[in-house]
Amino acid sequence: MLRAGHGLILCVVSLLVIGVVMVQSAGLRIVPDRTIDIREVLLGKQAALAAMAILTLFIASRLPVNKLYQTRGWLNPIPWIVLGSMALLLVVHLPGIGKEVNGARRWIELGPIGFQPSELAKWGFIIVIAWWAARHADSMHLLRRGFLPPMILLGLACVLIATEDLGTSVLIGTVGVCMLIAAGARLWHVSLLIPVGAAGFVTAVMTSEYRINRLKAFLDPFQDPQGIGYHIIQSMSAINGGGLAGRGLGNSVQKFGYLPEDTTDFIFAIICEELGVMGAAIVVCLYAALLLGGFSIIRRLTCPFQSLLGLGVLLTIGFQALINMAVVTGMAPTKGIALPLLSAGGTGWIVTAFSIGLLVSMDRTLAREAENAKPAFANRIDAPPNATMDQLQDQSDPHPSVSLGKA
Repeated sequence: MLRAGHGLILCVVSLLVIGVVMVQSAGLRIVPDRTIDIREVLLGKQAALAAMAILTLFIASRLPVNKLYQTRGWLNPIPWIVLGSMALLLVVHLPGIGKEVNGARRWIELGPIGFQPSELAKWGFIIVIAWWAARHADSMHLLRRGFLPPMILLGLACVLIATEDLGTSVLIGTVGVCMLIAAGARLWHVSLLIPVGAAGFVTAVMTSEYRINRLKAFLDPFQDPQGIGYHIIQSMSAINGGGLAGRGLGNSVQKFGYLPEDTTDFIFAIICEELGVMGAAIVVCLYAALLLGGFSIIRRLTCPFQSLLGLGVLLTIGFQALINMAVVTGMAPTKGIALPLLSAGGTGWIVTAFSIGLLVSMDRTLAREAENAKPAFANRIDAPPNATMDQLQDQSDPHPSVSLGKA
């Protein structure tokens, strides 16, 4: 029987397949005497990363999620997640280790291995907040004992990330606050953070010229079409050029030197141009099915830790996809936020697949518990198809009652 967890796996694999194909297509360049064949697509870097993501999904689907919550002492992974995330967010600024890409230090290079610490912190803090909220469920409505400790830790991580990646910082903060509200935090506690968050956001924008330019481009990209408005204009041109059915796979025009970041943050624009509205609708439907399948799992969970963890995973994927699509279509200022499981990248694909695998593991646990809870008579193979409860009880009773009435 097909369960919600199976649906999540199908959605993840489908998105990864589309991602591999579209990243290869968006990355095409006109090079003399060079052709692309199917072997390069199937054996390329992105295909290998997709295979690693699927393997990670399978491994995570077999992990006992409750162990993250029940383990204590040195084996408790929560302190290590916090310390490791904070350390990596600091190390990224060290010369020789942190790598600068497009004017921002977001990557750590360790020989042939490169990854984004903010990606690991984004998913790691979901586990941390879910663990804290489940451990302190009785005091989450209190400001000092329940709400402030995880919020201070989350705020520190967001400050470290915001120096180089404001969009991811806002995403992590938003998901964390939503999880704390779901865990029982009071809304007036959250309202106390609004002035602090607003002041931090304004400071981060006003002290960075390129962020100011992004806001100007969002308000009126045609004021400087060859300058700050160029990126979003080219993105909208790609979407408009696709129409209903698209130009056809591989036939994008904007990817040939017109649209920057066409394989990463703006991959959705290339999807719209090559596959049209129909292709974009398929992608949106896959995300919707992923979210609906995930919510169908967490609504049946009884463990607070698992419920909050699943909620955090779904909120992160949902908000990230929504922000990316809003940016690409010109409905939000440009942010460096990738489209989950589609935009080129190894760290994002692998950790996102791992997180969804935890949801699949929860679904397997629910199915196993439901199977064990079945009554004994439901598994009898010798019972008639239309047997009543009394008939089944008579079959299972080794000493049937004897009638004492008249013969």
